[in-house]
Amino acid sequence: MASRAPTNSPGGSTSSAALLLGRQFKQMQTVKDIPGISCGLVGNSVFEWEIMLMLDEEQDSLYGGGIFRALLTFPPTYPHLPPTLTFTTPIFHPNIYAPPSGAVCISILHPPEDDAYGYEKASERWSPVQTPESILLSVISLLGSPNDESAADAEAGRLWREDRKEFRRRVRRCVRDSMEA
Repeated sequence: MASRAPTNSPGGSTSSAALLLGRQFKQMQTVKDIPGISCGLVGNSVFEWEIMLMLDEEQDSLYGGGIFRALLTFPPTYPHLPPTLTFTTPIFHPNIYAPPSGAVCISILHPPEDDAYGYEKASERWSPVQTPESILLSVISLLGSPNDESAADAEAGRLWREDRKEFRRRVRRCVRDSMEA
């Protein structure tokens, strides 16, 4: 019987999270070839993925043409707790913390518990049925439809609400910069 090489978790042992992530990564590479999304492992760890979002004008009129890199980092308790998604390419958006953070603020990446501030319902937050694919598709959707009621970047949120022309100018600058990086 052939043996399977162990996949190391941060604790150094084979885990169900590592096995699940390995399977989901393989699916993203083969079965779920989604246009505009590319992913690879950082080193050999299935717990950290480098993501590249290459948006075209049809997907997103604001961010279209941009090439945005991000890190998707999974906890050892995945899928019970959500991963984090952090853009490494600077991006101007109400729901993405300004550089150098780049962290994405979206309900499905918040822990599955009641919101202490009462803004989000538990049903809107992380659920183990979410997958890397559903996360990335949600983020692509978020780029085109910001939630300005809960802005992570206050300036981007203000411009989205009050000065769409300036907001668009700043976004297009990010798109140009992303193509040169």
